[in-house]
Amino acid sequence: MKFRQIGLYVSNLDRAVDFYSNLLKTDTTARFDSQGFAFFDLDGVRLFLDVNAPKSAIYLEFPDLQSKVEELRLEGIKIISEAHVVFPDPDGIFDLPGNEWLAFIEDSEGNLVGLMSRETL
Repeated sequence: MKFRQIGLYVSNLDRAVDFYSNLLKTDTTARFDSQGFAFFDLDGVRLFLDVNAPKSAIYLEFPDLQSKVEELRLEGIKIISEAHVVFPDPDGIFDLPGNEWLAFIEDSEGNLVGLMSRETL
């Protein structure tokens, strides 16, 4: 398992993109102004800047997301959002061409935890 993505709340996307572009000395991997978010690639872990996010969020990668969600459900973990394709990526913006799958659970302290997988085409 690895960190797939770290999410940060930003109140001003332009300002945050400028800050992280300067700090990281790189351009965004992808930017979606209408949704209010942008991504940077940090050696395979994405930094996700989002105007609609909680203050911070972690996203963990699992090879079989649907099975993992069912396993957690049986353990009594609160499922906030079922596994679903969150981003069809036929052009391979973030990885090999495929679909980004995402589910959310709640941890023991009430924090949102994203669970992700990648289905390649």
